[in-house]
Amino acid sequence: MRTEAGHGHEQVPEPGDTARLASSLRLAVGRLTRRLRQAHAVGDVSLSGVSVLARLAADGPGSPGSLAEAERVRPQAMAGTLAALGERGLVGRAPDTADGRRIIVAITEEGRAVLAERRSESVHRLSAALDEFTERERESLAAALPLLDRLAERL
Repeated sequence: MRTEAGHGHEQVPEPGDTARLASSLRLAVGRLTRRLRQAHAVGDVSLSGVSVLARLAADGPGSPGSLAEAERVRPQAMAGTLAALGERGLVGRAPDTADGRRIIVAITEEGRAVLAERRSESVHRLSAALDEFTERERESLAAALPLLDRLAERL
């Protein structure tokens, strides 16, 4: 372990120590997620709900099964998430025109508005926090983003 320059309390794992790196990364990402989640009002859309709304907004309508697969959750968990989103009018359901037995889920305009508001709040909080970082620290974070995306794809 080495100490990060300028921040004597932060222990940075050696690159070759993948188990310690994995543990440190899990803790840091978990802390970020919790802090962003805490910023939203009680009763707000869950993190899994926001993820589904974002996927529907980006990729277009999909079946509950395809959404569960894309989000890497069990179909039962996706059913619960979609039910909660549907109760709030954030997604709509319609029969698949190609196969009337299947249901297709799509984001509604209200869902798009909630997603935009949620993103705006999170981006504002992150921006304010990043303003306290040095230019070099922000460059380091920016350089790590493609690696974090690649890591997420491999999980």
